[in-house]
Amino acid sequence: MIEEELRGALAALVDGLPPRQASGAVERLMKGYRHDETAPVLRDRADVVAYAAYRMPATFAAVAAALGAFASRTGEWRPESHLDVGGGTGAAVWAAAAVWGGTAGGPEGTPRRTTVLDRSEPALALGRELAGASAADALRMAEWRHRPLTGHGEGAGPGEAALPAADLVTVSYVLGELGERDRLTVIDAAARAGRAVVVTEPGTPDGYARTIAARDHLVAAGLRVLAPCPHSERCPMVPGEDWCHFAARVSRSSLHRQVKGGSLPYEDEKFSYVAAAHPAVTGLPASGRILRRPQKRKGQVLLELCTAGDGLRPATVTKRHGADYRLARDAKWGDAWPPEREPGEGAASSPG
Repeated sequence: MIEEELRGALAALVDGLPPRQASGAVERLMKGYRHDETAPVLRDRADVVAYAAYRMPATFAAVAAALGAFASRTGEWRPESHLDVGGGTGAAVWAAAAVWGGTAGGPEGTPRRTTVLDRSEPALALGRELAGASAADALRMAEWRHRPLTGHGEGAGPGEAALPAADLVTVSYVLGELGERDRLTVIDAAARAGRAVVVTEPGTPDGYARTIAARDHLVAAGLRVLAPCPHSERCPMVPGEDWCHFAARVSRSSLHRQVKGGSLPYEDEKFSYVAAAHPAVTGLPASGRILRRPQKRKGQVLLELCTAGDGLRPATVTKRHGADYRLARDAKWGDAWPPEREPGEGAASSPG
């Protein structure tokens, strides 16, 4: 299992550091990350290892959830190539391997072509080392390139950043490290380079604001939003009043509990994301999405939905809705709603 491979690789790295060096680096980086939610300056290998151990499991879980939601909207489509912009130690390429496996959508057994771009050489070196421990071909054979994210490349015009073409481009937990102008430069470049683009940011008001700005640029570039939104029109949420975000449950290993100083066996990583694709990628968004944790009451489930036709609206699912009620009892924050049925199962009811 990809997640277990990642945890094992991270544990081996931390075990290789002197205890005092590891604990000191973790404490310093934890304070920095909690202060501004952006990746701190990674001075040496100890810093990079500490940061990976502290953040990589949660980043992996959030990006895997976003990619999984996108994959559920595109059916049999599989990316034959993956470009991770600002990928650092590679959480997003591990997430892609968890969602689509380590091979491409072409001939059976062909590894997916994977490229990670980042401006931190120490982070790339560690990412390459971690990936080398995986059984997934897409990880072991990934290319790790050192370059500025907004630098001009061959074929780029004024104010543009050229990126290698890829079926899938991911931009994960990166935009907060850039100024507004550079953020949009990166998103525009991703829209030109990728058939599909998935942007993931922390699930905070600021993270949502960056995500929605990226969404607007992707739509303006001709991409269709496939997740989480049920449409490509203007988001009905008003920045400053509310924000669209979801949660990924992260199981804490003993290493993770030690690094984070927590006692619970899990944590919830809050994240915002947008997944969009050019028309060449077939797929349809869900007709609705659950925006908050479902509230279970006696004989009913209360849902907060974002819908294609009615925008934001509540829905109450009761026992009289039959199968839908049973599905609502098991529904999770971020799931598509109403439930989608296979041909012959009958149409879903429309609880109000």
